[in-house]
Amino acid sequence: MSLHPSLQTYADAWAHAVEAISELVTPLAEGEWNQPTPCPGWSVRDIVSHVIGLDCEMLGDPRPIHTLPRDLYHVKTEGQRYMEMQVDVRRHHTAPEMTAELEYTIIRRNRQIRNESRAPETPVRGPLGTEQTLELAMRLRAFDVWVHEQDLRVALRQPGNLDSPGAYVARDLMLLGLGKVVAKKAGAPANSAVVFDVSGPVEFLRTVRVDAEGRGTVDNTPSLGPLVTIGTDWETYSRLACGRVTYAAVRDRVKVEGDQDLGDAILGNFSVTP
Repeated sequence: MSLHPSLQTYADAWAHAVEAISELVTPLAEGEWNQPTPCPGWSVRDIVSHVIGLDCEMLGDPRPIHTLPRDLYHVKTEGQRYMEMQVDVRRHHTAPEMTAELEYTIIRRNRQIRNESRAPETPVRGPLGTEQTLELAMRLRAFDVWVHEQDLRVALRQPGNLDSPGAYVARDLMLLGLGKVVAKKAGAPANSAVVFDVSGPVEFLRTVRVDAEGRGTVDNTPSLGPLVTIGTDWETYSRLACGRVTYAAVRDRVKVEGDQDLGDAILGNFSVTP
């Protein structure tokens, strides 16, 4: 038995992104690990700790027994507390300790994936004691690691891999939340359409159609009379969708045609990540 074909895309995307992270951080001096990143409250070290921690959980390792400090301003929800545990427990690790653990975790995960024979629908442990399918777990890992690779690239001023395998996994996951952004968060009216025209390394055109009941669905056919057409580049789109920048900060990189108020409401509520 070998890895199911439907999981291979996610395995390849994860491997590409996590190896890129290793290459980015291995040469860093001790002080560079403390640089802030676009991910709220997290430094370079914190992001690498998060990547290590969640991949260790994919391996079935027990979660650390650790008490979080009370003064972490960016930790507000139970989900954030869950994610912070793997991060805070490594906050005093040295650069060599971080790179060694990252490399060892990558080796272990590569071995696990190489020997993975379970079906995609097999239930596995998810965050906060939840259960998810193996396919969803691998898809979310590929997405998460690519997003954090981009966080590190911004922090370290080393852009790249905007069209890597992980970018396409990320695009598809981000698009799943687009209907809710337009119809629910921004309150687009019933029987309307909003078009997104994204250029750059990952190029796509998508239409969100809001039905008579106010539900938004996404398709790849153009609309003849959209209320709004929003145009931007892929890097800006992904950073907005991941909550890494505000619309106000990148307004000059976004073009809104049509109903400006609705466009502003959409772009002001664009984040689809927790």
